[in-house]
Amino acid sequence: MDADDILKRYAAGNRHFLQMSLQRVNLNDVCLVGINFGQSNLSGANLSGACLRGGNFNEAKLVESTLWRTDLREGLLIWADLSKACLIRAILAKADLHNAMLTRADLRLADLRYADLGNANLEGADLRYADLTGANLAGANLSKTNLTGANLSKVDLYNANMSKAILSRTDLRYADLSCTNIDDIDLCDVNLSGACLPDSLFSYALN
Repeated sequence: MDADDILKRYAAGNRHFLQMSLQRVNLNDVCLVGINFGQSNLSGANLSGACLRGGNFNEAKLVESTLWRTDLREGLLIWADLSKACLIRAILAKADLHNAMLTRADLRLADLRYADLGNANLEGADLRYADLTGANLAGANLSKTNLTGANLSKVDLYNANMSKAILSRTDLRYADLSCTNIDDIDLCDVNLSGACLPDSLFSYALN
C-alpha cells in the first residue's frame, strides 16, 4: 500500500490501517485526524507537517522517521519505537507516549506539554528548548539527554534516570525530583524554584 491508497481509503471513511508495512511512505502535509496505524511499520516515513491529531500509533515502528512540525496532539504512541526520529517542532501535547522508545530522537522545540512519557526511554535524545510543562516522566530514562533551555516546570520525574543529562538554563520549577537519579549533573544554571528535591540537593535550590 502506498500514500495514494491510504489517502483514498481515508477519504472513503476508513481509519484503520493496522499492522501495515509502510516503510518510507511519504505522507507529508496531509490531514489524517484520528487515523489508526497501530503496530504498523512506518520506519523512515516522511510525516512532516501532517495533521495526525488523536492518531493511534501504539506499538508502531517509526525508527528514523521524519515528523518535523507534525501534529500528534492527544495521540496514542504507547510502546511506539521512535528511535532516531526527527521530531523537531512536533506537537505532542497530551500525547500518550508511555513506554515509548525515543533513544537519540531529535525533539528540539517540540511541544510535549502534559504528555505522558512514563517509563519512556529517551536516552541520548535532543530536547533542547522543548516544552515539557506538566509532563509525566516518572520512571523515564533521560540519561545523556540534552535539555538545554527546556521547560520542565511541574514535571513528574519520580524515579527517573537523568544521569549525565545536560541541564543548561533548564526550567525545573515545581518539578518532582525527590527520587530522581541526577548523578554527574551540573545544576548551577538550573531553575529549581519550588522543586521537590532530595535532601542532598537542597543547597542547589534557587529562589
